[in-house]
Amino acid sequence: MILQSFHIRNFRRLRDVHITLDPERTIFVGANNSGKTSAAHALSLFLKEDQFLMYDFSAEAWKKFDDVAKRGIKAVNDPVPSISIDLWFKIVAGDLHRVIDMVPDLSWEVGPVGVRIELAIKSPAQLLANFVDAQKKAAPPNGEQEKDRTDYSPWPLSVTDYLIKRFDQEFEFRYFVLDRSQFNEDFSAKPAYVPQPLGDGRRSGSRILQSLIRVSFMKAQRHMAGEGTSDRAEDLSRRLGRFYESHLKQHEPDYDALRALANSESQLNQHFDSVFKPTLERLGQLGYPGLTEAQLLIRAVVDAKQLLKGDANVHYALGNDGEDADKLLLPDRYNGLGYKNLIYMVIELLDFHSRWASETEDRALLHLILIEEPEAHLHTQLQQVFIREVQKILPDDSAAGFSRQIVVTTHSPHILYAAGFTPIRYFRRIGGPGRKQHSQVLNLSEFYQTSEKEPRDFLQRYMELTHCDLFFADAAILVEGTVERLLMPAMVRKSATSLESCYLSVLEVGGAYGHIFKSLIEFLGLTTLVITDLDSVLPKASKVAAGGDAANEEVGETDDNDQTESDAKHPGSRCLVDTPGAVTSNQTLVKWLPIKSLISELLTADEKAKIQPKSGELSATVRVAYQVAREVTWRGQTERRAGRTLEEAFALENLAWCQELARRSLGLRIKKANELSLSELAGAIYQRVANNSFDKTDFALAVIAQDEKEQAWIVPFYIDEGLKWLAKQCVPEKPQVAIAAAVEKSEPTA
Repeated sequence: MILQSFHIRNFRRLRDVHITLDPERTIFVGANNSGKTSAAHALSLFLKEDQFLMYDFSAEAWKKFDDVAKRGIKAVNDPVPSISIDLWFKIVAGDLHRVIDMVPDLSWEVGPVGVRIELAIKSPAQLLANFVDAQKKAAPPNGEQEKDRTDYSPWPLSVTDYLIKRFDQEFEFRYFVLDRSQFNEDFSAKPAYVPQPLGDGRRSGSRILQSLIRVSFMKAQRHMAGEGTSDRAEDLSRRLGRFYESHLKQHEPDYDALRALANSESQLNQHFDSVFKPTLERLGQLGYPGLTEAQLLIRAVVDAKQLLKGDANVHYALGNDGEDADKLLLPDRYNGLGYKNLIYMVIELLDFHSRWASETEDRALLHLILIEEPEAHLHTQLQQVFIREVQKILPDDSAAGFSRQIVVTTHSPHILYAAGFTPIRYFRRIGGPGRKQHSQVLNLSEFYQTSEKEPRDFLQRYMELTHCDLFFADAAILVEGTVERLLMPAMVRKSATSLESCYLSVLEVGGAYGHIFKSLIEFLGLTTLVITDLDSVLPKASKVAAGGDAANEEVGETDDNDQTESDAKHPGSRCLVDTPGAVTSNQTLVKWLPIKSLISELLTADEKAKIQPKSGELSATVRVAYQVAREVTWRGQTERRAGRTLEEAFALENLAWCQELARRSLGLRIKKANELSLSELAGAIYQRVANNSFDKTDFALAVIAQDEKEQAWIVPFYIDEGLKWLAKQCVPEKPQVAIAAAVEKSEPTA
């Protein structure tokens, strides 16, 4: 049995989302505060019947609760918000007897079975009565305000204020059987569908569900410090001790061993070695300790009072293989945080499995393990090894009819791309400011299945090689090449400093491959600025000779040297932007935005043609930025000119500055420039940049080396315009930070 999907309503940012799970491992990713951790918390809270708070309700639900008091008894018959989760399981024939309570009716055929867990008000009418009673008790005698405290308002101010303190008294868990035939393809219930309660006098709904699924949650804050006085601090040795203690409780006590332990510390060490040998071997699957790292040893600290609790200390042995006497033993706090985190997680996972496997009565068929941000302190290679090997670390119980699924929340691109596209679930923030904000969850396996194989495989290889952070960004900037990528931080500082507070993913994709990202950007609905080049070339000779339409000609794609396929066959096919009939070799401009080939049309395209607006909640807003004609002045001459590439545009818009002797490191200074006309100088700059000897990276580094404080150079207009557009799209409003004193309003006394 596996958990195929779950549907959450009214839980924090997850107002109404359906999330599918991979049969083995699922990766939750997204920008900060997008809801991925909340989804994991929801599974844990519901399946453990843990403590919820009023703050767990979606922001929009709060107003509905307060309306109960405003409308009085009329409101109690209206639906009152509840937090709910629908769980959909895929079962096999052998599990049928375990899920018989969840079969909706006799006409049911083998397929998904569903359970709804709802956290709802016990009685809306009683809630209203209790709230009114609490307000009456808090009201001053005879309606008089207390002297000198006219600004004081006693608790409760509203229904939500009342529920913050009385949440547990007013809410209860309810369990229902779901009929898949009453739900559409998106797992939304048909109108007027009322599910049947789960459970009877023999077994409650909670007990039935616990026999099907067990949840274990490994939190991100693992507190592995070796020393400290905080109550939350826990060192690795203490965690191993707890694991050992729970291990002892699961088996018959070995009194012979305990007597031997009392007589000899060395015998106790041997006992620890035997207990932890399988654990240490599983750590070896993740490459620990490797060739140079210290070996992990478990050593006893004999204390008669603590002996039966299995108290142990972790030490790290330095030295060659051989007797312990030849090794230097160091306490666990002397090892790095990364390996301590790794060892801690392995011990925790084995402990999770051990507790699940020890259930003798109605052992849950499925073990769902939630791991929050495993990448803490781990270097990149170890992150990738962990996510690939995490299933292999744990014993395989599938032969006995039991199954296990793992859900990981992460901010690590290394974990993300080691897992591939199909397990990724992308959490995206949508909506306006305030209470309208919520999240939606996208299944990357759907993108993988529906995309064409060639661009899909390219995207996956690109992301694996570059470890880009596209899935964690607020917005993306796709740039032409290395120069744009290197200069982007400086350009942002000059053009749109507010973007420095945003999480931007800058991807170097080139004009030939930028359009391949179109499908992924649109699927993710990610606001994107595409900065690319005009790349003007002559139309193919055969087409020109035949009098064909150059705008409809499929031109060659650019290679690393900014050469087109046509260039290779016909040297000199590149041309100045103002060459009559010139077309672009840039496939991003031809196939994505603004879908034009003629340079003359590209130069006259308006703002609307360069923007792909949203056409739904999940579609992306995209803008393309490429060189445009600008007024250039040289020796009293002024003309409108456009560069073919960034380097040309930079040289033209910073013409006098680039021709200074002090700027010769840029590589754009032309000898005897003062003797040339503006047209001749522009042609000379074009030839300089087009020459294969021109090093674009050296140019970018030379610009970076200039003193920015002088504000001497300006950002080319097309990039400046694009960055300012992006800032308007994604720069958040200044957050309102409220500093509240910890003064609690007391409840009224009788």
